[in-house]
Amino acid sequence: MREENEHESTGGSPDRRGLLIAGTALLACFGLVGYGILNTDEQPKPRAVPTAEVTYEVTGTGTAEISYLARSEAGTATVEKAVTPPWRKSVQVPLGKAPTVAIVLDGKGGQASCTLAIRGKHVQRATAMGEFGRATCTGELPPGDGLG
Repeated sequence: MREENEHESTGGSPDRRGLLIAGTALLACFGLVGYGILNTDEQPKPRAVPTAEVTYEVTGTGTAEISYLARSEAGTATVEKAVTPPWRKSVQVPLGKAPTVAIVLDGKGGQASCTLAIRGKHVQRATAMGEFGRATCTGELPPGDGLG
């Protein structure tokens, strides 16, 4: 009868070691899945900055360095070197930034004019003359939704 008692005592209770191992493995799986969900490399998309279309134009003679503001939340300038007019560029400029185009003639001089149009409307014209002549055109963006 002693054999039956031992068999009954082990056969009737669950194997605790097996349950402990299965529970630990299950927790490890949940932890890895949770880590994968929470630790994603996706960053939230930046919201769109409203813009307005701006057209810059340089005409004249000589060679110039042209700097202008284009689509950039930081409002930094883009520079093009050794440009021979005529030159024209249409870009999107963030609302709240002043659209600007600046020209600097090289040491050989010349005469060059910059013009600025916002949403198709002429805003300003300036002329640079002679060696290292400079001119800057700037404007103010109209308020609005940036669709234009």
